[in-house]
Amino acid sequence: MQKDNTTSALPTPAARVRQRKRSNEVPPEASKANGNHLLADDRNKYRSMWIRAHSTVWMIGGFALIIYMGHLYIWAMVVVIQIFMARELFCLLRKTHEDSHLPGFRLLNWHFFFTAMLFVYGRILSQRLVNTVTPDKFLYKLVGNLIKYHMVTCYFLYIAGFMWFILSLKKKMYKYQFGQYAWTHMILIVVFTQSAFTVANIFEGIFWFLLPASLIVINDIAAYIFGFFFGRTPLIKLSPKKTWEGFIGASIATIISAFVLANIMGRFQWLTCPRKDLSTGWLHCDPGPLFKPEYFDLSGWVPRWFPWKEVSILPVQWHALCVGLFASIIAPFGGFFASGFKRAFKIKDFGDSIPGHGGITDRMDCQMVMAVFAYIYHQSFVMAQSCSVEVILEQILMNLTFEEQQDLYIKLGQMFRERQFRQS
Repeated sequence: MQKDNTTSALPTPAARVRQRKRSNEVPPEASKANGNHLLADDRNKYRSMWIRAHSTVWMIGGFALIIYMGHLYIWAMVVVIQIFMARELFCLLRKTHEDSHLPGFRLLNWHFFFTAMLFVYGRILSQRLVNTVTPDKFLYKLVGNLIKYHMVTCYFLYIAGFMWFILSLKKKMYKYQFGQYAWTHMILIVVFTQSAFTVANIFEGIFWFLLPASLIVINDIAAYIFGFFFGRTPLIKLSPKKTWEGFIGASIATIISAFVLANIMGRFQWLTCPRKDLSTGWLHCDPGPLFKPEYFDLSGWVPRWFPWKEVSILPVQWHALCVGLFASIIAPFGGFFASGFKRAFKIKDFGDSIPGHGGITDRMDCQMVMAVFAYIYHQSFVMAQSCSVEVILEQILMNLTFEEQQDLYIKLGQMFRERQFRQS
C-alpha cells in the first residue's frame, strides 16, 4: 500500500508563522510586469484617474476648510495624520503569530509614540500656552509648573516604556522584539522630525505651512497629468510609472504656481501673521516688508494697447520661487525613497485609507522633506536676524515668567530714573 503523500503538504510548525494581512501586496508577476509599465500605456488609466480625482477633490476641500478654521485646527489635523502614519508603519513589520504570544506589546509602541508627542509639542507650544493663560493666575502657575517639569516627565515616561520592554522579553522571540523596538524608534524619528517642523511653520504663519504643502500637491497632480498624457520616457526604476515628461512638466507648473500663489496668499493677514498664543481669534498684524507690494512700471516693455501698465509683486514671491524650485526638483525624491521602501517590503502602498492614493503615508512622503526645508529656509533667509525692539520684546514674553517680566520692568524704571537724575 502506497503511503499517502498529501500529509507532506501540511505546514510545519515553523511554517505557520503568519504575517499581517497584506491586501495591497504586489504579486510577483505584476511587479515584474510593472518594470516597464508607463502610465500612458495603462488601459485602466481612465478609471483609476477618476477614482484618484474624486479622492483628491474631497481631500482638497477638507484641507481648505481646516485652513479656514485656523492654527489650532491645522495642528489637530497634523496630529491625526501622525497617528494614521504611525499606525500604517507599525503594521508594516507586524507578525500576527508573534504578537499573539506578546500581549500588550502593540500598546508599548503607542506608549512610546504618545511620549514622543508630549515631548515634541510640549517644547514647541509651551510658551504659547503660557501666553494664553497669563491673565488667570491659577492656570498660569499650573501651566508654569507643568512646563518646568516637562522634560523630566517625558524622560520618566520613556524610562517606564523601556522597563516595560525589558520585562516583556521572552525566549525565542528576542530578535523579533528588539527588531520591533528599533523599528518603533525609527518611526518616531521619521514622523516627529517632519511634524515638529510642520507645526513650527504653522505658528510662524499659516503661509509658511500652506505654500510648501500646496506646492507638493500641485507637483504631484501636475506630474500625474503630464505623465498621463505625454509620459513616454521612464525617469527612475524605483517608480516605474514616473516619466521625464511628467517630472519636467510638473517642475515648470510648480515654479509658476509658487510665484502666483505667494502673491495671492501673501495678501491675507490671516495667513501671514504669526500666532503667539493658542487662541482661535482672527489675527491682525503689520504684514512687514515681505508682504507689502512693490510696483513695477511696464510702460516701456509692453505695447500701448496692453491694459496693464504696472504690476505689483510681493517681495516674498522671490522666496517662493526658491521654495517652488525645491518642491519641484528635490522633494520628489522623498517619494522615490518611499517607492524603494515599499519595493523592499513587496507592497504597493502603505495602506488603503485613501481610494486611488493608498495610505496616509503615501501622501506624506514628499511633505516630510518639504516641511523641514521650509522651516530651515524661513529661519535662515526670511526671519529677521537683527535685534529690533519687536524681537527683544518677543524674547522677553516667550522666555521670561510673569514675575521675571515684572522684575525687569521695575529695574528698567529704576535705570531710567537714575539717568534722568544724572542728566538734570
